[in-house]
Amino acid sequence: MSAAAEPTTEPAQLAAAGRRVFQVEAQALEAVGQRIGEAFSRACTLILGSSGRLVCTGMGKSGHVARKIAATLASTGTPAFFVHPGEAGHGDLGMITDTDIVLALSYSGESDEILMLLPALRRQGNKVIAMTGRAQSTLAREADIHLDVGVPAEACPLHLAPTSSTTASLAMGDALAVALLEARGFTADDFARSHPAGSLGRRLLLHVTDVMHAGEELPCVGEDASVAEALVEMSRKRLGMTAVAAADGTLAGIFTDGDLRRALDRGIDVRQARIAEVMTRDPRTIDATQMATEAAHLMERHRINGLIVIDAGRRPVGALNVHDLLRARVV
Repeated sequence: MSAAAEPTTEPAQLAAAGRRVFQVEAQALEAVGQRIGEAFSRACTLILGSSGRLVCTGMGKSGHVARKIAATLASTGTPAFFVHPGEAGHGDLGMITDTDIVLALSYSGESDEILMLLPALRRQGNKVIAMTGRAQSTLAREADIHLDVGVPAEACPLHLAPTSSTTASLAMGDALAVALLEARGFTADDFARSHPAGSLGRRLLLHVTDVMHAGEELPCVGEDASVAEALVEMSRKRLGMTAVAAADGTLAGIFTDGDLRRALDRGIDVRQARIAEVMTRDPRTIDATQMATEAAHLMERHRINGLIVIDAGRRPVGALNVHDLLRARVV
């Protein structure tokens, strides 16, 4: 067994050690990626054709990886969950039905807790996909499909702590999840349904209609209004802008704080001017059916602070500004 390097607290040496880990693990991922082929395709086909769930299991570090793989699969369209192999031998095996497929992780392929489950799984008729680093191991030989995640070297200088091998197993799990979601035609809307909470849920589920000001809260004046009337409307609705509607109800333009400053710079007497003289025609707008994140992207791309929301007939139905998106925690 090789000895560890002499202890050091030198910043340069610490950084060099960190970089070595990335280099070793990158080489490991490249090696495993090159081996993805027929077995991987068969595993995907088996999972896609199953009416049951994918049960992920593993012991120790492999168990932590299996739990993460199950979570990724479940959130991307493949029903999956984790079962601890030790608990499975004491009753939790009943969670696995005869229609389920088992994804068993063991880098050595010799984990006793995994191997002792195989006879019971065989009797029940479950297909087993093994993910190991040794093609000649018991688990690899007994499984229906073997996914080889063997790596040239661990990043640990003692060659003891699972490092490159766990990274390779995680990547193989991600590869399965992505291949399966693409095969299922999984969409962002599907993803949103399984992520309703937190910032991700807000980004994926909130529509413009959920955050916009509508009805009596919508600032809007007619195209024949004066600038003074528009300023009163802006002051009452407190959005820093007002929509300007044409006689037929469609959007004619927008008047913002910026338009007011530009009018003053041009020497226009805003006490006498009509709104049609100073408003911005053909402003950026957003459809009421679009996502709130799209409104955020539109504001960022065009460096504007607010948007008028229009319906299919180009009539103003709402308004929102960057503060509304901040309050909704979309940005």
